Amino acid sequence: MAGLVKPRGFARQVKATNSMAWRVMVFLLVALALNQVSRCVARAGEPALPKLKAETQAVFEHYVELAEARNEGELKRGTDLLWVDGLPEEQRAEAYAALKRGEVKMRKLEILENAKSVRCPGGMIHHWTGVVFLPGAKLADVLGVLENYDRHSAYYSPDVERSKIESREGDHFRVFLRFRRHKVITVVLNTEHEVQYFHDAPRKAHSRSSAVRIAEVENAGKRDEREKTPGDDDGFLWRMETWWRMEEKDGGVYVQSEVASLTRDIPKGLGWMIRPFVTDIPKESLTFTLEATRKAVEAHHADR
Repeated sequence: MAGLVKPRGFARQVKATNSMAWRVMVFLLVALALNQVSRCVARAGEPALPKLKAETQAVFEHYVELAEARNEGELKRGTDLLWVDGLPEEQRAEAYAALKRGEVKMRKLEILENAKSVRCPGGMIHHWTGVVFLPGAKLADVLGVLENYDRHSAYYSPDVERSKIESREGDHFRVFLRFRRHKVITVVLNTEHEVQYFHDAPRKAHSRSSAVRIAEVENAGKRDEREKTPGDDDGFLWRMETWWRMEEKDGGVYVQSEVASLTRDIPKGLGWMIRPFVTDIPKESLTFTLEATRKAVEAHHADR
C-alpha cells in the first residue's frame, strides 16, 4: 500500500529472516551434496567417511581429564558451585534475577592447556554448561526425576525416544537411552551410560555420567533397522561426558548441567556454511534438557 510506513527495525527483521533462510538453503544444498558424494563413494566400494581415529579419541579423553580436574576442584571447594557465581557482582545479580524469571543461563566453555586451545584432529569438541532454577522444588524432587531413567523417554521427549535402567547398585546406574535429534535431518542413536550420584550435603548433590557406547541407527523404525559400528559412522556423536550439580536454596533448586561431546570435524572449505548449525545443536540440546527437567520436576512436585 502506497505511503505505508514500516516500523523501525522492520528492515533489520527482514534482513535477519532472509539471512536465516539463506543459511538454511545453503546448509540443505551442502548436506544433499555431501550425502550424494557419500552414496557414490559407498557404491564404489570405498568407506564413505573416515572412522573415529585413535588420535581424535585420545585428544578428547585428555580434554575430559582437564575438565574433570576443574570440576573436582570446584566441588571440593564446596562454594560458588554454579557457573554464574563466577561472574562480576553486578552481572551475577542480573543472572540470578534472570534465573528466577525462568530463563536458562547458558555458557560456552573451553578448557585451555598452557593458555592455548586443545586441537582435536579429525573431530570437534563441543563444551557447554547451563543452569536453571526450579522454584518450590526440593533436592529430592530433582533426584527423583533424574534417577528415574525408565521415565526419561516421557520427561525428555522427543529427544529421548526410549529409556530404561539396565542395572543399579545404590547410587550407580547403567542406563540405555535412545536419542532422536532433528535439525534438517533426523539422527537416531542408541546409547549406554554409566552414571554415579554423589550426596555432598543435605541440600547439595552432583552426578557424573559417561556414555560408554554410542551407536548410530540406520533406517530407524523400519524393518531393516540396524546399528552402525560405533566410531565407523557419520560422526554425529562419538563421545559424551556429563556433569550435573544441584543446590537447594532461595526457595527452590538450582540445577546445572555441563556437557562435553565429540563429533566429526567439518570437511575443509565448508566450515563457514555448516559450522553455525553444527555448533548450535549441543547448545540447543542442553537448553532443552534443562527446560524439560524443570517441567518434569514441577509435575513430580505437584503429584506429591
